[in-house]
Amino acid sequence: MQIAIIVILVIALAVVVGMFMNTKNQDAQKIKDAEKAGFEHGIAHRKKEEEAVLGSAEQKAQEKIKIANSKLEEAERKLNIANQQLEEAEEKAETRKKEVLVEAKDEIYKLRQEAEKEIRDRRSEISKQERRVHQKEETLDKKLDNLEHKEELIQEKLKDAERLCEEAEAVKQEQMSTLERISELTKEQAKEYMIRTLEDELIHEKAVKISSYEQQLKEECEEKARGYLSLAIAKCASDQVSESTVSVVALPSDEMKGRIIGREGRNVRTLETLTGVDLIIDDTPEAITLSCFDQVRREIARIALERLISDGRIHPSRIEETVEKAKREVEHKIKQEGERAVIDTNVHGLNHELVKLLGRLHFRTSYRQNVLTHSIEVANLCGVLASELGVDVSLAKRAGLLHDIGKALTSEVEGSHVQIGVDVCRKLHENPEVIHAIEAHHNDVEPRTAIACIVQAADAVSAARPGARSENCESYIKRLEKLEEICMSYKGVEKCYAVQAGREIRVMVQPEVISDEKMVLTARQIAQQIESEMEYPGQIKVNLIRESRVADYAK
Repeated sequence: MQIAIIVILVIALAVVVGMFMNTKNQDAQKIKDAEKAGFEHGIAHRKKEEEAVLGSAEQKAQEKIKIANSKLEEAERKLNIANQQLEEAEEKAETRKKEVLVEAKDEIYKLRQEAEKEIRDRRSEISKQERRVHQKEETLDKKLDNLEHKEELIQEKLKDAERLCEEAEAVKQEQMSTLERISELTKEQAKEYMIRTLEDELIHEKAVKISSYEQQLKEECEEKARGYLSLAIAKCASDQVSESTVSVVALPSDEMKGRIIGREGRNVRTLETLTGVDLIIDDTPEAITLSCFDQVRREIARIALERLISDGRIHPSRIEETVEKAKREVEHKIKQEGERAVIDTNVHGLNHELVKLLGRLHFRTSYRQNVLTHSIEVANLCGVLASELGVDVSLAKRAGLLHDIGKALTSEVEGSHVQIGVDVCRKLHENPEVIHAIEAHHNDVEPRTAIACIVQAADAVSAARPGARSENCESYIKRLEKLEEICMSYKGVEKCYAVQAGREIRVMVQPEVISDEKMVLTARQIAQQIESEMEYPGQIKVNLIRESRVADYAK
């Protein structure tokens, strides 16, 4: 039983195993079939994808081929158009070529005709000239024949003239001998007598002419000159400042004098050494006098001393510091004065060195007349006179402003202020007319331009104005003595007197030596010598007096 069960179990197990194996084989087969089907499906899918990509590529290739074909067609079309244009251009070029050839042939034909015409005209002109030359030759031949005939006649007349001259000379000699016998004078004595007589007559005629011309010139010029000068003087309104050689500094009290003097006088010595000014400390109450001929140094000392007094600290180091500040202030003032002069006279374009020198003229005087004020006044007068005479006003003002520029350097450079001014202006490339006016304003050279004469007149007007200048008694007396000495040096002068402060010289002449005619010449010579040898403001009148007196006594 058990064996049967076991056999049954074994059989059942075998059946179960067989079934399992069968099922496993079926599953394996199914798996293989599924794998095979999936592989085939994948191949088909990949094939479809490859076919799709290939189709897309073929489609794109077809499109590019179509585009290329269209471009090729467009290029062929453009090529055809270009060929057509080329053919048209060739046709036009051929046509233009023919036209140019035709025009060239026409131009050549015209030129040939003109040349032939010109040749014909030239030939006709040459033939006319040949005819004229031939006619002139015939005329010249006739004239030569006439000249030969005339020359023969002239030769005959010359012979007759020589014969007549010989006869006239013989008659002249006979007449001269007759005249010498009648007059009892030789030929040389007669010449001397005629020359002497002629000289006396010429002196009289010359004096009369000079008087006539002088009277005419005076009548014509004096009225105009008075008008111009009066107008210029009326338009020129300037203040005149008279400077002296000393300055007075006020003190708050007499105790300040001792502080200014310092211990053993060291403060005074320091101030005098630094400024070059003499300090006069005397019994004058509450005042100190500064003495110096250089106004710049005196101004520096005055400013420095006033600042020291107001500050109260007076010792050598403080004095040095104050003097340096005063120097800078005075230099600044010099520059300001120069710029003010340029602005007041409306003269532009001056070199900055000239402006600085103009400012220095503010501290320079001539016969106690401030030179800068005088220069501004002369510039304004020159402008008015130039405008009245129709001369360049700006150039005249420039010359008037710079005419005394050399006076700013007379203490530093040797020579007259005229030469110094000329050298400075020439070095700074000033206008040549201005340089000539500076050189001629005191007649160092003869004035050659109208501006130089205007500067002379304006300078004289400014200097001769009453109160403008003052001069010391010694120079005044020397000038009067020089005037009288010049007049007494002439032959026939008996006495002379300088009157009206040297503005007039009265000369008494001897009537038997100097005649009325010679008085005019003598007055002119005296005036010219005074002009050449003396310097003076304004003008000097030369007045000659000739008087004849006869006295007798009744007994």
